[in-house]
Amino acid sequence: MSTSVSTPPLSPAGASRPGAPRRAGRRASGRARAWATRAPLLPALVFLIAVTQLPFVATLVISVFDWNSLAPDERGFAGLANYGSVFSDASLRESVFTTVLLTATVVIVSVILGLLLALLLDRKFFGRGFVRTLLITPFLLVPVSAALLWKHALYNPEYGLFNGAWAWFTGLFGVSGPAQPDWISDMPLIAVEASLVWQWTPFMMLILLAGLQSRPAEIIEAAKLDGATAWQTFRFLTLPHLRRYLELGVLLGSIYIVQNFDAVFTLTSGGLGTANLPYTIYQTFYQAHEYGLASAAGVVVVIGTIVIATFALRVVSSLFSEEANRA
Repeated sequence: MSTSVSTPPLSPAGASRPGAPRRAGRRASGRARAWATRAPLLPALVFLIAVTQLPFVATLVISVFDWNSLAPDERGFAGLANYGSVFSDASLRESVFTTVLLTATVVIVSVILGLLLALLLDRKFFGRGFVRTLLITPFLLVPVSAALLWKHALYNPEYGLFNGAWAWFTGLFGVSGPAQPDWISDMPLIAVEASLVWQWTPFMMLILLAGLQSRPAEIIEAAKLDGATAWQTFRFLTLPHLRRYLELGVLLGSIYIVQNFDAVFTLTSGGLGTANLPYTIYQTFYQAHEYGLASAAGVVVVIGTIVIATFALRVVSSLFSEEANRA
């Protein structure tokens, strides 16, 4: 008696499995859902490219031409000659040095003052919300308005607040000195730096205040129970915790202040050694009509800003990672 074992027929080559059409349908529906989610963002993306990237590409193209609007017929391809002029021209080199000095001074002083104000506002006292609002106000002003305020209400040699306070001080204590010093003429770069410090200190204060309020309360309480003084708590606990926030404030402040044009234009019009790189680009483009050279200088500023912004984004991502790990 023989027994036979029946085997199922083999599926022909290329035949699809029973679940394959279902999985393919799910993938197609998933792609359609993803496109449906991204579709509302496409107009914003197109607008962003049209507003930011296309002008930058046009600037790159212009930067390789020898182009003076007063002699349009003499326009020609210059290659990288304009970039060589940016780094070899004496006035441009001086404006680069002024930009670095102005940015470094404003950022460092703003961070120190912002840290002191943040430590003050981290304490509880009556009217803290009102004081915080008053301290934030300078950062909310339009930059040109802030510069005009300092130029006329504070620096004016005839009716400015500083000269009034100086005259009262010299009269009260009998201190000898100029009756009405001209602040902008006597100390032009310091005058520009002071106005920018006044405007950017609230920005640093907000970042550092957020860092102070994110400190683990239990660690601070444990330090107090162990007998740590206020200075020891600040040096060994608060300051290391604020390191990322300090880096973020420095990087973001540098990005914005290195491009500042309003204060220099309004207070000194670029004179007396205060012309930074943005103002020099303005002069080269609108007064000297050197479109190619001004575009090359603008590209250099953009590249430097991108480098700083890259470090800023890394600091922000590391802050988010630390907060996520803590949660």
